[in-house]
Amino acid sequence: MTTLTRRRLLAGMALAPGLAALGLAAPSARAQDGGHTVHEFDWDDAARQRPVPALLYLPRPSGMPAPLVMFSHGLGGSRRGYSYLGRHFADAGVACLHLQHVGSDRRVWTGGNPLELLLRLRDAAQESEAIARVQDLRFGLDRLLEGAFGPRVDPSRIVAAGHSFGANTAMLAAGARLERLGRAVDFRDERVRAAILLSAPPFHGEPDPQRIVAAVQVPTLHVTTTEDTIRVPGYYSGADDRVAVFEAMGSARKTLAVFEGGSHSIFTDRRGPGGPLLNARIKEATQALALAFVRSVLDGDDAGLQAWPQRHAGLLARYVGPASRA
Repeated sequence: MTTLTRRRLLAGMALAPGLAALGLAAPSARAQDGGHTVHEFDWDDAARQRPVPALLYLPRPSGMPAPLVMFSHGLGGSRRGYSYLGRHFADAGVACLHLQHVGSDRRVWTGGNPLELLLRLRDAAQESEAIARVQDLRFGLDRLLEGAFGPRVDPSRIVAAGHSFGANTAMLAAGARLERLGRAVDFRDERVRAAILLSAPPFHGEPDPQRIVAAVQVPTLHVTTTEDTIRVPGYYSGADDRVAVFEAMGSARKTLAVFEGGSHSIFTDRRGPGGPLLNARIKEATQALALAFVRSVLDGDDAGLQAWPQRHAGLLARYVGPASRA
């Protein structure tokens, strides 16, 4: 352990009593060899009586607050998933906060009686959990900005992101609207400037995605594959649904990348889906695309986004973006 790392860990320990006095959970820190550190939080939203675990990939101090990506995992995931994206963002100077949604996290697969798996999946897919998830994002952002690391994050440069069920969560934070009993239910967080949507499914039980996502006006990035099919007990969504969500999106500035092959789970940390070679190539291309999108929408730097489709043309079945609106 370096002297600098030791000092940072001691500083975090010294901060803990002050955080406890404010009702904030003290973060646990793990130093990394790259250009970032990792910090875990076990927050609790007392108003909702709901734990909100989180993990923050934080860039090394640069003298300027960092932009922030808030990431929401898919069904059965956790705050430790999608680490290849969190690490990549942080090494490039972008903070990444991964929220864990306790009503639809890994305990869906591992908790309780295996014979009750279908019941746990049913409960996790309820609309009440979809709403609780977007509330987790808002709570997590509030808690991060008011905490010790708040000054390290730029509240004017925030992007919501997610995979699968987490993409639905990010869409709600970005302005997707549900209609219930003749009234629009809106969970838009005005601090969200853009959304990154990996394998975005239609909202469960909603046959027309346009009714839900046409209200989204912030820039959106949609990433999927030709084999991006969702199959869980009681639910099926074909690969075409990902493109339908893109086409229905109301944003005037939206980008679509469809990789050839792959699968729905290729965007998780799992290395098996699609085979090890394709898996690694798609992850690397997704890292580059997501970062280029963030720099484009937050900083006006379009160079990376313009160059990306040519650099990864061999992986693509379709691309729609600033370089090609066809």
